[in-house]
Amino acid sequence: MKAIVYREYGGPEVLRYEEVEKPVPKDDEVLIKVHAASVNPIDWRLMSGKPAPLRLAMGLRKPRSGRPGVDVAGQVETFGKNVTQFKPGDAVFGSCNGAFAEYACAAESKIAIKPENVTFEDAASVNVAGLTALQGLRDKGKVHAGSKVLINGASGGVGTFAIQIGKHLGAHVTGVCSTRNVDMVRSLGADEVIDYTRDDFTRGDQRYDVILDCVGNHSFSEYRRILNPEGRSVGVGAPHEFSMIALLASIIRDVALSASGKQKSVMFIAKGSQSDLALIGELIATGKVKPVIEKIYPLSEAAEAVRHVEAGHARGKVLIRRQ
Repeated sequence: MKAIVYREYGGPEVLRYEEVEKPVPKDDEVLIKVHAASVNPIDWRLMSGKPAPLRLAMGLRKPRSGRPGVDVAGQVETFGKNVTQFKPGDAVFGSCNGAFAEYACAAESKIAIKPENVTFEDAASVNVAGLTALQGLRDKGKVHAGSKVLINGASGGVGTFAIQIGKHLGAHVTGVCSTRNVDMVRSLGADEVIDYTRDDFTRGDQRYDVILDCVGNHSFSEYRRILNPEGRSVGVGAPHEFSMIALLASIIRDVALSASGKQKSVMFIAKGSQSDLALIGELIATGKVKPVIEKIYPLSEAAEAVRHVEAGHARGKVLIRRQ
């Protein structure tokens, strides 16, 4: 089968489109014939091997597993002996290993059935961005009807899901984005839109119950002045370039500030959840959420797709489709 691989750390130029052996599912896995996959910042971060501590888990000099891609949608080809929920031919979506390929293996617990009226492309966009938006707002932000929510980075993959999920939860949503994305963010249902090139939202008069930070370009200290007395800042993104030492220092400082008052700073990474995948799939199927897909690349051009996301200005999701 054809797949995207990399055998050294670096930029998109290290990605290769090659013939590799078709994977064999473990006892609790299914083998998926990939129809579509989506690109996430984690793909290029792992590929770059930066910051350096990442290499402790991935391989100090060379990556032990250079197979990018964690978001997948496709059809079940076969499965391991312990799998009970799926059968060959089932259309599924969720999390896998090495999604930038014609076939990939996924744990049974990390995929869900794709609704019939949801395209493979829309389903492939859900796993990281959709789960992050849902769990960040619902679980960490405790958003409910009437909550005032601000989304910093509203035009990206997580942000475009978060606007719509926030509205589904009954919140009043304010999106922060650049000038070129104002109309798009408003079209997704944002009640208010702030153009960060014109206004510094951390200096505004509005107060919020929850800030979902998809960018990581402001400190908790800055956010505290625009949070309500018991407001929460939920961090789900990191700056494009950052120092691990500086990041750790920032986390320690935020934890200390959180401990000293009722305003809280929370950082988290979304967890795989079959039920949450199914929930977002249903929201898409019923028209309550519409994934924003900026561009779709063929598998052989995966390096260009990663380069586009790495540049940091993608609108919504960037996808890779089986050729």
